[in-house]
Amino acid sequence: MAVTRLRQPRRAIKASPAADCLRYDGQKMTRERAKAILDRLGVAVADDGGGEPLESVDPASGRIQGCIHALTRAQYDARVLTALRRFEEWRMRPAPKRGEVVRRLGELLRGHKEPLGELVSLETGKIRAEGVGEVQEMIDICDFAVGLSRQLHGLTIASERPRHRLTEQWHPLGAVGIVTAFNFPVAVWTWNAALAAVCGDVCLWKPSPLTPLSSAAVQALCDKVAAEHGADGVFTLVPGGSEAGAWLCDDPRVPLVSFTGSIATGKTVAARVAARLGRTLLELGGNNGVIVLDDADLDLAVRAITFGAVGTAGQRCTSTRRLFVQRGVAPSVIDRLASAYRTVRIGDPLEDGVLMGPLITRAAVDRYRAALAAAREQGGKVVCGGRVLERPGNFVEPALVLAPRHDAFPIAWEETFAPILYVFEVADLDEALRAHNAVTQGLSSAIFTDSLRSAELFLSPAGSDCGIANVNAGTSGAEIGGAFGGEKETGGGRESGSDAWKAYMRRQTSTLNWGRDLPLAQGIAFGT
Repeated sequence: MAVTRLRQPRRAIKASPAADCLRYDGQKMTRERAKAILDRLGVAVADDGGGEPLESVDPASGRIQGCIHALTRAQYDARVLTALRRFEEWRMRPAPKRGEVVRRLGELLRGHKEPLGELVSLETGKIRAEGVGEVQEMIDICDFAVGLSRQLHGLTIASERPRHRLTEQWHPLGAVGIVTAFNFPVAVWTWNAALAAVCGDVCLWKPSPLTPLSSAAVQALCDKVAAEHGADGVFTLVPGGSEAGAWLCDDPRVPLVSFTGSIATGKTVAARVAARLGRTLLELGGNNGVIVLDDADLDLAVRAITFGAVGTAGQRCTSTRRLFVQRGVAPSVIDRLASAYRTVRIGDPLEDGVLMGPLITRAAVDRYRAALAAAREQGGKVVCGGRVLERPGNFVEPALVLAPRHDAFPIAWEETFAPILYVFEVADLDEALRAHNAVTQGLSSAIFTDSLRSAELFLSPAGSDCGIANVNAGTSGAEIGGAFGGEKETGGGRESGSDAWKAYMRRQTSTLNWGRDLPLAQGIAFGT
């Protein structure tokens, strides 16, 4: 379909060697691929920041492919004020009318799905199918939010007092800070922003500095929607590094900060926001485990485990990192996984047939290498993969590691954002559950079994302690209809579906006396 270029009043990225930061470095192909995708998107990526440059580095080549600038503190304050002015009107706009704005955003995303997905792949290194799938996830949550805009419901509660009505209702919260990570640079923003917008909030988005082009391209689409619907300030980009994140955390004008990232940074975010008694919604690390019992469908299990461990080069928060296999099927599972791993084609994420792209940075490669060295020192045996590939970019092989006892293998208690799978043999489900639940993270989990009793135990209060627990399905690839999030050091936050919308609103309990008497609760008699 034809795409109309979005007009932007601000400075736009160009492939100009004369511009200081707005140049594309390296081979001509790297420069042209980013520009070609932006041209297909039909957007002019705005760049009016006065702060440090935020460079987009192609993880498949290591070359700079574009850049925007961070905001200064004065620019940040100006954007917050603009958003808050919009909030005064937006909170009173009927929720279904707010839903029309999100509906239009979803329509634009549909029309731009392929090139935006490719831009996500180019910046993150995830394969094209996953990049386009991420945009589809944005579309899906927009659809969900449009329906939600007509279902923001409260309660009517029986009152103990005659001729009184007791109700509970929900109101918009205000400005919501959304801090997203590189691995899902646009979908997680939509999880938050689509719901927050229909709830009547305005959204301040601090994207990962590693994926500036994807976030700026989405903001350009948001600006078009806002211009069409008189909604400037509902969706606002706040590009920057850790300093911009700190501004959001410390800003009393921002009652809620939603943060997706590492556990260490999440603890800092939680402490800073709590210091001003603000709210946080935390989506932090996952050290996700899969249990395979003797009665499992091994073909099904191996396919799910391979995608869970290898997809996005092991850089999903739901990536499979630990595997607990009952001894009776352990040799077969390990052999099948090793065979599957050897068929994984590694390369340019936009090339047909590639199943795994690069890690995001050289630092991520160094962490991959260090984790495997620690695994060997602790008694682990790498049976497949485990090499850093000698080629441009941040390419590694997915690694399959046979591990000793879980309690004697500390590297498996850490989350390494890389395609490393630690395999433990266990005697039974009880042993597997004890080891599985021993770590401090609690995001996603899965069991493969044909036993109803084993499946039900896994889903019971004595089973998995994670926020997500699946039976005969892997740890990765959650649908938007359910609330997404985890327990323990994963942060306890819930985003996306179900009743996650309540995090973006404030609850109000109201009593209406429609009689002429003034009875007090608990039967208290006071005065004459």
